Amino acid sequence: MAFMLTDEQVESFQENGYLIIPGFLNETEVAKLYRVAIEDKAIQKNSFDLDDKAGKKTKLALWFTPGDDVYGLLTRSERMVDSVNKLLDGKAPVCHFHSKLMQKEPKVGGAWEWHQDYGYWYKNGYLFPDQLISVMVAITEATQENGCLQVIKKSHKMGRVEHGFSGEQVGASMQYVEFALQTMELVYVELKPGDLLFFHSNILHRSEANLSDTPRWSLISAYNRQSNPPYITETPSSITPLQTVPDDALFLHDDASGILENTTQFLSVEKAKAK
Repeated sequence: MAFMLTDEQVESFQENGYLIIPGFLNETEVAKLYRVAIEDKAIQKNSFDLDDKAGKKTKLALWFTPGDDVYGLLTRSERMVDSVNKLLDGKAPVCHFHSKLMQKEPKVGGAWEWHQDYGYWYKNGYLFPDQLISVMVAITEATQENGCLQVIKKSHKMGRVEHGFSGEQVGASMQYVEFALQTMELVYVELKPGDLLFFHSNILHRSEANLSDTPRWSLISAYNRQSNPPYITETPSSITPLQTVPDDALFLHDDASGILENTTQFLSVEKAKAK
């Protein structure tokens, strides 16, 4: 039976700003995703480090148009796109904004400061935060010890908070973060490999540095409605309707492997660190 979000799950997302789906990927799917990710030459070449305010580094690679590689096939899978379609406001087609492979390595993986994704995307000229969403797939286990994501439950209802640079990252106003923490619950989002997290573009979230002996890798894909174009930064993928593929496409495509660099638009380190 095809995966489908229930009405209760949709209501939970709307109320809390996030939704966890245990076991969204099975063991075989996760194993393939991890194997390809750690061997992917294009990912290795196009990954860059961002320093937190303590100088620790988090590595990531970010790209825009999803292809026929393992990441693109997952991002465009019917179960993923149909779920996003149920959670986003509006009726226009679902589009892929960007995906990123987060690589928080043992002992050296840095923290992410408190922020909202829409704190960044507002400056790209997107007008409607309810038409933007991020989806995280845990490739390895995410625990408090290795710096799992933390969210402030229901903080998406606050609206956009002002953001500024902290180290090489953009962070939310700590005054408003502290206000939120006085009345809202802090949740540590611990995930098993294959678990999935949907989170609203305005929910406040962060993660600690990875001081453990285990890596924390995740794939995060951001989606947008075609009815929500960016008025400042040109990002054609974010207003191009997705071509969905069957859920089992990871295995129907025998050649599905890593990213083909000559067909993929990666975010450059210069643009990532531009102030």
